[in-house]
Amino acid sequence: MASHSLSQRTLNRIEAIGNKLPHPTLLFVWLCGIVLVLSLLTSLLGLQATHPVSGEVIRAVNLISTEGLRLILERTVTNFTQFAPVGTVLVAIMGIGIAEHSGLIGALLRVSILKAPEKILTFLVVLAGVLSSIAADSGYVVLIPLAAMIFQAAGRSPIAGIAAAFAGVSGGFSANLLIGPLDAILAGLSTEAAALVDNAYLVSPAANYYFMVVSTLLVAVVGTVVTEKIITPRFPHTPHTREIAAPVSLDERRGLKGVGLFTLVFVGLLLWGLVPEQGVLRSPGLDGAAGSILHSPFIGGIVTIIAVYAGIAGWLYGALSRRFASSSDAITGMESSMATMASYLVLMFFAAQFVNYFAWSQLGIISAIKGAALLQALDPNIAVLLVCFVVFAALINLLVGSASAKWALLAPVFVPMLMLAGISPEATQVAYRIGDSSTNIITPLMPYFGVVLAFAQKYDRNIGIGTIIATMLPYSLWLLIAWSVMLAGWILLGLPLGPGANIFMG
Repeated sequence: MASHSLSQRTLNRIEAIGNKLPHPTLLFVWLCGIVLVLSLLTSLLGLQATHPVSGEVIRAVNLISTEGLRLILERTVTNFTQFAPVGTVLVAIMGIGIAEHSGLIGALLRVSILKAPEKILTFLVVLAGVLSSIAADSGYVVLIPLAAMIFQAAGRSPIAGIAAAFAGVSGGFSANLLIGPLDAILAGLSTEAAALVDNAYLVSPAANYYFMVVSTLLVAVVGTVVTEKIITPRFPHTPHTREIAAPVSLDERRGLKGVGLFTLVFVGLLLWGLVPEQGVLRSPGLDGAAGSILHSPFIGGIVTIIAVYAGIAGWLYGALSRRFASSSDAITGMESSMATMASYLVLMFFAAQFVNYFAWSQLGIISAIKGAALLQALDPNIAVLLVCFVVFAALINLLVGSASAKWALLAPVFVPMLMLAGISPEATQVAYRIGDSSTNIITPLMPYFGVVLAFAQKYDRNIGIGTIIATMLPYSLWLLIAWSVMLAGWILLGLPLGPGANIFMG
């Protein structure tokens, strides 16, 4: 009881500290002001650094000046409209919005686990949770309550089902077999940060794809083992009941079959454009040489391809399942998905200003040069360095829930710093993703934490925040350990993180 009381006091302190933090958008407003003041002070103090590659002396720039005022007034709009994470995410969300509004994503989640054999039920629940991140918040509102009903129908505790699904949806948020909006958001922010060192450096949304595909299996296995060995024994089994989610209807089955056939055609068209040496989805080859896939329209337009596929698949499912009465329902899906992005757009507006102020002041590149020099003097092992960054990101995540907000804050400092130490932006980004995902499930500040608590209280009114934290803590710790070990092994083997994305700067 003493340890339980200690854990409750610790969680109360964390919650109190977190509640005192400003809204993420307001945080960036304050940071903009801080950068302006720092630019004045560092300029007066003559802060400077010598670029280790070009030899150029870089001095801090005062933004509270006539020239700074001109920059701010003339570029505030373009800072936002040209901010890399904005356009790509909105395009992806429109397509996925149609699929979500039509019921396609919910049907896929249901059909993927309703008929699961009991021996692999937990594995499939966690795996479905990981895969649900492609559709943003669908996993929270569809899969988690569904998992509780399915576990109860199998004679198991619905709380264990909620825990397994929550571990997959939120703990494995960064992993997936497909490239989704999060990949586009983080890649855009990483590209902006890398520009502090190299204006031509581009981080692709597919930059971490290989690592995240393997991570999908890792999260599913870790989530399954923790559920079976640690969580299930904590909660008694419930009497077998027939309560279960409604089965997939005939209309829904017709819609899913239509989407399946469309998927085969769509994949066939992609292969037609990629497999031939001069395929239309490859970059043009010179003098008859085979076109490249790495820098091709396929990789560059992967977000558009995903949006088009999701949009057509969602419309087709809606029409065949009779969920859509007319084509205007697809437009409604896009509009409703865009409506949910209002807070994101406001956040990105101020994040864009902060990133540009930081770049204009030269504080980002100066701090990166000095930090890289310190790292080189310490000469740490690269694997140890990145694992330490994983832990740092995990701790920050306890207090600031938004993945994009945190990366917009951390990327301008750590991406350039580690680039100058020889570590690629893609590697720094993948380390951040591990830390960011691992502790999502143990912070009450995560937006959907209260929703998960409400789902659990449906089955046990005595469950509180402490119960959820205690239940999810083993998942968080084991995900953090297993994922960090995997990253260290990836580094030692020198494996690519994604198409053309290596761990070290080339």
